[in-house]
Amino acid sequence: MFVSISTTGTAENPASDLGFLLHKHPDKVQRFTTAHGTAHVFYPESGEQTCTAALLLEIDPAALLRHGRGKGRSGSPDLALAEYVNDRPYAASSLLAVALRTVFRSAMKGECPHRPELPGRAMPLRIVLPSVPVAGGGPELVDRLFAPLGWQVGATPVPLDESFPEWGDSRYVRLELTGTLRLADALQHLYVLLPVVDGAKHYWVAPDEVDKLLAAGQGWLADHPERALITRRYLSRRWSLTRLAMERLALARLAEADDREAEELDNAVPDAAEEVTATDLTTDPTTDPSVDAGDVLPADAAATPVHPVQGVPTTEPESISELELGRSTVTGAVTDTEADGEGAGRGESLAAQRRTAILAALARTGAARVLDLGCGQGELVGALLKESRVTEVLGVDVSSRALTIAARRLRLDRMPERLASRVRLVQGALTYTDARLRGYDAAVLCEVIEHLDLPRLPALEYAVFGAARPAAVVVTTPNAEYNVRWETLPAGHLRHGDHRFEWNRAEFTAWAEQVADSFGYTVAFEPVGPVDPEVGAPTQLAHFRLTEPAPTAAETAGTTATTDNTSTTTAITDRTTAIDRTDAPSNDLAPEGSAHR
Repeated sequence: MFVSISTTGTAENPASDLGFLLHKHPDKVQRFTTAHGTAHVFYPESGEQTCTAALLLEIDPAALLRHGRGKGRSGSPDLALAEYVNDRPYAASSLLAVALRTVFRSAMKGECPHRPELPGRAMPLRIVLPSVPVAGGGPELVDRLFAPLGWQVGATPVPLDESFPEWGDSRYVRLELTGTLRLADALQHLYVLLPVVDGAKHYWVAPDEVDKLLAAGQGWLADHPERALITRRYLSRRWSLTRLAMERLALARLAEADDREAEELDNAVPDAAEEVTATDLTTDPTTDPSVDAGDVLPADAAATPVHPVQGVPTTEPESISELELGRSTVTGAVTDTEADGEGAGRGESLAAQRRTAILAALARTGAARVLDLGCGQGELVGALLKESRVTEVLGVDVSSRALTIAARRLRLDRMPERLASRVRLVQGALTYTDARLRGYDAAVLCEVIEHLDLPRLPALEYAVFGAARPAAVVVTTPNAEYNVRWETLPAGHLRHGDHRFEWNRAEFTAWAEQVADSFGYTVAFEPVGPVDPEVGAPTQLAHFRLTEPAPTAAETAGTTATTDNTSTTTAITDRTTAIDRTDAPSNDLAPEGSAHR
């Protein structure tokens, strides 16, 4: 196998700088041992104007057979003769990709201690590979993979036999890539895409291949229009690994749009919470405290609280247990739902009382298709599935960890087909418009809005009330006035470390009425939890009903003017569908999932 990398230069930026970037001296021929043969690095030319570095990989067919344990290119047992007579020692494949990573590891990382300014510089590059196998798609596939990355692609089919042109072309192409890119990026492109073009790997694809793919694809794979194809073929069509990689790519895309780390967005649940025991739909979520994520804390949480966003120790208290919230210092008070004969007993947690109030509000609308926006670990989703009236539930959360736990709690993999057809869990950010959210009867924002920074709230308002536009929306949020009734909550502190704000009743009423007026809804309010005559209930609920048709773009322009960024026309693909961002008013993000739902 052979690959050459060429560049041109000037007196100020000589082409021979390529040697510094590759960490290989132009005046030497170097050898490197790989698991399947020997790699030779040399420079056919090196000067101020032009410089070319070449990698020649000699494969030992016997070693390849020995390490491959008799497997063919596709990883399946091959014919005895084909085990010894094949194209693997000669055509660019995952063998060459591994050799590139082995020989040019520092260059791929963008490291150059002697000339630290070089790795960040884009340079004119020309990469030539004489024989590249293409598994389906031909030159068009090669162009679809490399062109979006800034390459001018020349993929010339290699004829089966030049003496017999009527035989047609082989599945191999001579690949020539030209473009002005960072060398580290160019090597990462080759490392990922050579096995993708070939459609196979010479080794078993283990779960750690997901980490390799995301590391090599950082900065370009999440935005690639063929990211689903690349991910699937790179991981040898192992569907479980492909789904995991796509989820992490979607999260990385959301984080990049907000200039954040992915860990800051995927913070709806602590890592320790993933060890909880799964519960199925036969478990009553209103009586099983293990269902409430807020009651599940790490063993050392009391000693060393961890900020749910930053992931570092903090002196602020963790969120108050929902069971404790349900047993406030106010005695003898009953909720509105209890007065109607629909509520649970006084020992019921506040989280359970919220769900009861939400289900009652949805029942009054007769909603059959329901969105749970910021669904967290799926407690409300499970409760909705118990309602025979509800025919479809779509749970949305930005946290892939929370969605994984929700799927485990709901036992989606073991759920009867008829029940499983009623529920979907998808990843998404509520500050983007999303085509998947349109056409539903009702949407629920249960303890979600307080997790957004106030300047980002208008983006959520537009995405939910303006773009998705369900017939009904139920919103719950803490009542800040009631915080004085928590004996364990220090004065001036919020109930949860990730809350950006907590409104009193007047502030929540003003916000809800403004949203209703702006988007053509009416709104009614009700308390949730023990009602104190002075400070009200611990949770406040707003029930929005649609009264007007969707506003035009001109009518909504004033509402969206408060957002900082312009609309985007890209789309995110996660498990099965795409998020439509064509009319998104803002690129702002926030961790919509709540850790104590």
